[in-house]
Amino acid sequence: MKRHIIQALFFLLIVTGSSAQELNTFFNETDSFLKANIIDGRVKYNAIKENPEALKAILHLAKDISVSESEAMNYQAFWINAYNLIVIDGVVKNYPLKSPLDVDGFFDKAKHSVGGKMITLNGIENELLRAKFPNEPRFHFVLVCGGLGCPPIINETYTPKKLETQLQLQATKALNDPNFIRVEGSKVNVSQIFEWYKDDFERAGGIVAFINKFKTSKLPEVVQLGYYPYDWTLNSK
Repeated sequence: MKRHIIQALFFLLIVTGSSAQELNTFFNETDSFLKANIIDGRVKYNAIKENPEALKAILHLAKDISVSESEAMNYQAFWINAYNLIVIDGVVKNYPLKSPLDVDGFFDKAKHSVGGKMITLNGIENELLRAKFPNEPRFHFVLVCGGLGCPPIINETYTPKKLETQLQLQATKALNDPNFIRVEGSKVNVSQIFEWYKDDFERAGGIVAFINKFKTSKLPEVVQLGYYPYDWTLNSK
């Protein structure tokens, strides 16, 4: 019996070590890919279309990576990167186009093999991230949909060790961007992200209170809040 237990533990250590190595490789390869193909929040879709091997290799690696939600930072970092890479891949496969919405079912119908699952982009966002971590509205500033209305994609991978800092930084950048939070006297127009995912921000104390956690020039507690139209124009370089 003891021998069987030792063998099982040894096998578990091998599997765990292998999974950790695959995850680290995924983060490293993603970082190299983003540094080569992202400039000032814009994606070099044409260049990727001409040379898609690096992206294909990363997504192939991501197919069977398994990350437990109990390892929250690993899990969140993996799925945030996976979402952003799948968006890029979806655009590249249909490039040239003016918007991801030009592709029917881009977010809610097309399924992707990633993380041991077949899942849509909406599934990653809503089922694997928002539903499992309902008190983390900062996801909305790092999941990049391919449109200019989204906060810009960064040219580095999200990693478990840096994720808290990265989430905080991207939320701070977005909420201090006058094009993202548009203050016009007593009226404040904000992205439709705040309308579509209102519940997420209500759980964080409300839209204005959430914005003021990050915004240098605080908004008044009572403002006339509006939503400007979302810009789905492709974030191409």
